[in-house]
Amino acid sequence: MKAALASVTRIRDIPGAIAALGLTEKDKSWLARIQQRIDKTKWDSIVGWEVWEWLKPHMPKFAFFGEYELLPSKINLTDLANRVTQAQTWKAQNPDQPARNAPKVFESQHRGVLALLRMADISVEDFTRPSGYEPLKARLESVSIQLTDQILEFWKQNEDLEVEVDIKTDPSDVAPFNNGPNLYLRIKNRRHRGVSTPFRQRSRGFTWFFSFLVWFDSVQHQLEGNRELRGRDLILLLDEPGLNLHALAQADFLRYIDDLSTKHQVLYTTHSPFMVHTDRLHQVRVVEDRVKVGTVVSDTVSSSDPRTIFPLQAALGWTLAQNLFISERNLLVEGPSDLLYLKALSSILETMGRVGLREEITIVPAGGLDKVVTFIALLGASGLKLAILHDYKGRPEQKLEDLVKQKLISPKAVLDASQFRDLTSLGKSGRPSDTEDLLSPGLYLDYFSRTFEKQLGGKKVTETDLPPGDRILHRIESYLAGAGTPLRPSGGFNHYAVASKFVSDPPESVDPDTLARFEALFRAVNTLF
Repeated sequence: MKAALASVTRIRDIPGAIAALGLTEKDKSWLARIQQRIDKTKWDSIVGWEVWEWLKPHMPKFAFFGEYELLPSKINLTDLANRVTQAQTWKAQNPDQPARNAPKVFESQHRGVLALLRMADISVEDFTRPSGYEPLKARLESVSIQLTDQILEFWKQNEDLEVEVDIKTDPSDVAPFNNGPNLYLRIKNRRHRGVSTPFRQRSRGFTWFFSFLVWFDSVQHQLEGNRELRGRDLILLLDEPGLNLHALAQADFLRYIDDLSTKHQVLYTTHSPFMVHTDRLHQVRVVEDRVKVGTVVSDTVSSSDPRTIFPLQAALGWTLAQNLFISERNLLVEGPSDLLYLKALSSILETMGRVGLREEITIVPAGGLDKVVTFIALLGASGLKLAILHDYKGRPEQKLEDLVKQKLISPKAVLDASQFRDLTSLGKSGRPSDTEDLLSPGLYLDYFSRTFEKQLGGKKVTETDLPPGDRILHRIESYLAGAGTPLRPSGGFNHYAVASKFVSDPPESVDPDTLARFEALFRAVNTLF
């Protein structure tokens, strides 16, 4: 037998190769098993078919979502039942026909409502049975609670919403809604004392998110109901999900995708920077339509078309902007000079064993009071802890008071420089003051003179040289204007240059009053956080 089988390269050729041989009973039993393997398939490769049969139960099922069907605000259940009957009748009469040849009796709204009823374990036939309204109402209320809990787990834009599903008749409505029971889908807003609105009158983003949850639950139900597919891994293919969602809602949907990915593989396409996890750029694949090549999918962005990688650049830009606030606790100041003085004095105090600014508090220079107000208005609701230290002009800042009235920031978190200038009345706003006024005049003027030594011709400016006034910066600028010594074409002088000199060449000793002012300031800020 070995000689007869020596030239055989396929299992299918084995019976013919040994047909003329005298076989033992053991050989005949072996040949019968070979013939059984051959009879199971028409594939040329028996081994190839056997490998495929082993792999097939382990192959994941693909589910593609390209058109996202929205649920309606209401639908007539009698009409829906008739459509279900039409579809079932056609299937019974045409058992060998593929589903794609069936007449189009269902529109997207019908499929959506059927999915919703499936979640409540209700069939369309239940509405024609004499069991009554109450059992169906109870099940619908149950699915309403389930849907509310599910959507609010991920939808954080308004957590005062409730889903309300009801059934009732309305003979005065237009056809087909005047014939039998209608199913109504409404959204109740607890924020407005429970006022409810028809489902489709909510924002398109919310209706899309809600419809997707219902639709996907239906897909999972169908997979579990199919014996061949039950328990199979599922790969979800989503084409441009979240198009109708604004930036923060897209972030909510990303969290939902993350939740799905614990059970299923999820692949989605997007042009939106807000649908990109910037901490998982290794998962991103760039899709390009290259001339004379065609569609190319790669993980290389260095050679990609700028238009293709723009969403990635925008996503990184957004992340960088968010990370300007690198801690939960942030002290907003008007300019970089303030940051330098606060950092320098905090270090000096800490080396002396006194109170400096806590490490976890980040000082953020906003670039002027107007921008400080904008920062608070835009980011005050982002879960960040914010405080403000601003220059004081001798009267309350209306823009800051408006933020307090709008409850965007606590009044205790709005500090000004004058509150720490007079050591006998700390915490009370007094005369007009800048952060520089917390330094003793002699200390500030020493660094001013050293910074502009060349322009001043080596002159050491002292406080007796300055005109009277409350703010050291204004007094110096008035002095320069009167002395005819411009330090820059636009007048005045570069405040940042002095602060930079202070930080790069810190003083060997600082007078007690200056230290006491800044220590009081740091104590106040630390207490706020």
